[in-house]
Amino acid sequence: MLKKSGVILLVAIMTFISACGSGNNNNAESGSASPSAPPSASPSALPSDSPEPAKDPVTIKLMMYTANGQEETLKAMVDAFQQANADVKVDYEVVPYADYDTKLTTLLASGGEPDLFEVGYENFRTYAAKDLLLDLTPTIAADASFKPEIYKKLAYDAFNYDGKQMGVTESFSDVVLFYNKDLFDAKGMKYPDASWTWKEELEAAQKLTDAKKGIWGTYAPIQFYEFYKTIVQNGGGVFDASGKPTVNSPANVQALQWMLDKASKYKVSPALNDDTFNQPDADLNAFKDGKLAMARFGIWNFGGFKDVPFKWDIALEPGQTQKAHHFFADGLVASKNTKNADAAWRFMKFISSDPSAVSLRINAGWSVPAVADDAVMDAYYKIAPPESKKVVSEALDTLVLPPVGPKPEKWNELKTAVGDELDKAKLGKQSAQKALDNAQKKVEELLK
Repeated sequence: MLKKSGVILLVAIMTFISACGSGNNNNAESGSASPSAPPSASPSALPSDSPEPAKDPVTIKLMMYTANGQEETLKAMVDAFQQANADVKVDYEVVPYADYDTKLTTLLASGGEPDLFEVGYENFRTYAAKDLLLDLTPTIAADASFKPEIYKKLAYDAFNYDGKQMGVTESFSDVVLFYNKDLFDAKGMKYPDASWTWKEELEAAQKLTDAKKGIWGTYAPIQFYEFYKTIVQNGGGVFDASGKPTVNSPANVQALQWMLDKASKYKVSPALNDDTFNQPDADLNAFKDGKLAMARFGIWNFGGFKDVPFKWDIALEPGQTQKAHHFFADGLVASKNTKNADAAWRFMKFISSDPSAVSLRINAGWSVPAVADDAVMDAYYKIAPPESKKVVSEALDTLVLPPVGPKPEKWNELKTAVGDELDKAKLGKQSAQKALDNAQKKVEELLK
């Protein structure tokens, strides 16, 4: 009996082993089996040191416009990211800027938008208000390796909407004070520095202006973009903290009067009706010709001034009650519909702040990252001219966001409404007070 039972037991064991082997072959074909354990075993029965089953990487789709002409740099960034994140594949598309908004709007309307896409600050506010973007706050909170201090604080906060972090600044441009060092040297004058206010700017401009030689001490255009930045330098703003329009506040009227007076009263800027300075790039050409001692220009003009026959540099803009500088940002955001929030966040963080991605961007001359670490940014600061390149990043500590207001979809109409009244003041058709009173009424109508 014992021998017979043993035979029966042996047959049963061999049958069981054969069945297991058959199951293992089936799973091997499907690619789902772990080679170190029978696939028929439950997960709880696997040895604790068994490797996890291999998983295909998740794919995130990315759409950009700033990479137009920088496709090779973008590819290098994506490759670097994927090497460090083998579980993620980035499928990217670069769309020309002229077509980008139309295509993105169409994709958002159909629900076919990519996981990640680029937006300017103004469009970011519009999409956020329409609840089209992913709140990254919980994903960021779960990322123990992330430190917001890696970014310039105000640049990082720019893509926060109603207390929710919905993106990061990928790159930016700003406006600073350019000055002709040779003209300052000829007068034995000190160069502009961070301590300057409008008072010091005016005093220097008066000494530097030489009407006979056609040299002007200072210049800034009179238009909406310059206006909304200049009024902040005087403690004003287009809206108050609650979103109420304050276009004709006393601080704003005083700031506009200062903009006008530099030409009409103090004669340190070209006449307001000077048609020469109403032509495209007239101010840039005047600076190149040595006819402007100081001027407010965007940093995207660095290359255009590289070969001028004089020394020049940059400084923070003088303010009246405080500093204030333009901030034109391109950010990365995630669709609310993405199924891969963690992967999207990891790529967003990488391309905007990782030292390898930052280095690729700087070496390619592809805009400027909003990274706070001077060691990471040092390669950018060393690219001259200008000598004082660090001012570009320092300006982010006093950045001014475009005042899109409580109805960001009305942004273009708001620009036109205020800009039209500024033009009338510039041409002497109405006072600064009257221009801003009219602009206030128009903006109030837009917000109804």
